[in-house]
Amino acid sequence: MKLSEIPHQTQICVVGGGIGGMFAAIAAARSGAKVVLMHDRPVLGGNASSEIRMWISGAGTRVRNLQETGLLEELLLENMYRNPKRNYSVWDSILYEKVRFEPNIDLLLNCTCCKAEMDGSRIRSVTGFQLTTYTWHTVTADIFIDCSGDSILAPLSGAEFRVGRESREEFCEEFGLEQADKNTMGMSLLIQARETDHPVSYTPPPWAYRFKTDQEMNNKPHDLYAVNTNFYWIELGGLQDSIADTETVRDELLKIAFGVWDHIKNWGDHGAENWELEWVGFLPGKRESRRYVGDYILSQRDVEHPSAFDDTVAYGGWQIDNHLPGGFFMNAQDGGHLQKRRLSEPYSIPYRCLYSVNVDNLMFAGRNISCTHIGISTTRVMGTVAVLGQAAGTGAAVAAAHGVSPRQAGRDYIREIQAALMEDDCFLPHFRREISPLAKAARLSCDYGDCSNLINGIDRRIWGMDNGYFGKTNMAITYTFQKPEQIAGFRLVADSDLDREFVEGNPDGLNTSSVLFYPASHNNTTFGFPGCLLKSFRVEALGEDGTWRTVYETDSNRQRLIRRRIDQTALAVRLIPLSTYQSEKKQEDYGSSSVHLFAFEVF
Repeated sequence: MKLSEIPHQTQICVVGGGIGGMFAAIAAARSGAKVVLMHDRPVLGGNASSEIRMWISGAGTRVRNLQETGLLEELLLENMYRNPKRNYSVWDSILYEKVRFEPNIDLLLNCTCCKAEMDGSRIRSVTGFQLTTYTWHTVTADIFIDCSGDSILAPLSGAEFRVGRESREEFCEEFGLEQADKNTMGMSLLIQARETDHPVSYTPPPWAYRFKTDQEMNNKPHDLYAVNTNFYWIELGGLQDSIADTETVRDELLKIAFGVWDHIKNWGDHGAENWELEWVGFLPGKRESRRYVGDYILSQRDVEHPSAFDDTVAYGGWQIDNHLPGGFFMNAQDGGHLQKRRLSEPYSIPYRCLYSVNVDNLMFAGRNISCTHIGISTTRVMGTVAVLGQAAGTGAAVAAAHGVSPRQAGRDYIREIQAALMEDDCFLPHFRREISPLAKAARLSCDYGDCSNLINGIDRRIWGMDNGYFGKTNMAITYTFQKPEQIAGFRLVADSDLDREFVEGNPDGLNTSSVLFYPASHNNTTFGFPGCLLKSFRVEALGEDGTWRTVYETDSNRQRLIRRRIDQTALAVRLIPLSTYQSEKKQEDYGSSSVHLFAFEVF
């Protein structure tokens, strides 16, 4: 019997549905491209999914005012609103929804990429096997974006890649080695536990390792009450092949994980009498394997001494966080197995790191971009992966629209790519968003305060400047035109409290999609929603007959970036932030009666 075969013809094929692949697919689709997303797991999100359960960290976790926006902020706000308990099943459903119901995306879950057909230096098609349907799917596309993490299209296409740690001499990196090797950062297997109101016993499986003392556990930190505990140090694989040996490494990690919980419960006083183990991951979360080679290789010098690249399309700011290959077997009292250095400012990531140096239509986003081992130790975190995915998807869509290669798009259309990213609320260090000609030509006024920052092209607090407008409800912000103008729509950016300073209930102020260790004090915690976000507002247009008409109104906004078409001929357009008590449904607001906006313009 011959298995079914289904062909797909599309503009862009994304392989891998982690955070980077999701955002690459969504960005390309929203830019008008037809997309097929092939993912080998039943759930989306990669390391952030319920299968692995690592929360999303990024530049904003370490440096104030640098929280990633764009698609990531859209996702996190939706999760905060609909999933206040941080339930992983709800989180998985939101990830699924974002892709499955996005027009222009054909989603292939449980489909493992196995083959690539080449046409000279271009990939013609990739083929994946879908286990649930026993079907082969062959996707022919103009551009392929590898977001698989392990860079599956590298060996299948002959694309150049690197594995391991570079010598200090090659890139003049302080943290480089005297001599290069093939070792990598390891993979971790996470566990989840909860404190109950009664004693809970624990019997480990007979095959688990037994750690009777802290010394036998290499003095790894295991305080159950530490904020955002996830026992990342249950980590191995850096001294092995981080792809070929994954199954063997997983088996060892399981023995360690169950042994660690046995130590906490049964050996010594850890305050764990009432704690119970809820979940153990059976899919390790990887940090590093194959890294593609692009036209530029980002190194330690680039992240510690940032350059203003002309082709910047993303940024990072997470610390240099290099997990040494020994992992769990390295003693924490000897400095652990981490090599860290905080970064004081964001670094730019050029578009040239996102496409292959030798395969003409191959791009990539995630922990596999064109970086050194030390470079990837900061770019690999999922907040940065998110903006890389959005950048790659936007760049691919621009390239496909113009019928050129990703490299040619970077040479001829980089300003178009950057403008599209900034319009979609992505921050690019040292760049300003271009204001629409219609807004520039109009007279901007407001009933309260100074609203000039709304058109300064910077849509966040950064470098000591607020860049926003502080207003009051029921006070209008108005664009007045010299003659009747055709208004296609408006763009609004509201303050969503990027630093999460005023989000009640979240124990550490981070954008965690969930937490892994629940002390009793947090068992009933809800994680809040930004109280400052603009919830209710109305947009009105002044007709040639002198009458103001409502063209858009909402009392339930829960996003930072709002863009709507209104298609009106008008002499003026005004935005009126509303007090919730004046809205018909009389819903409570998010906690703030003031108005803080970063942008409002018409186009």
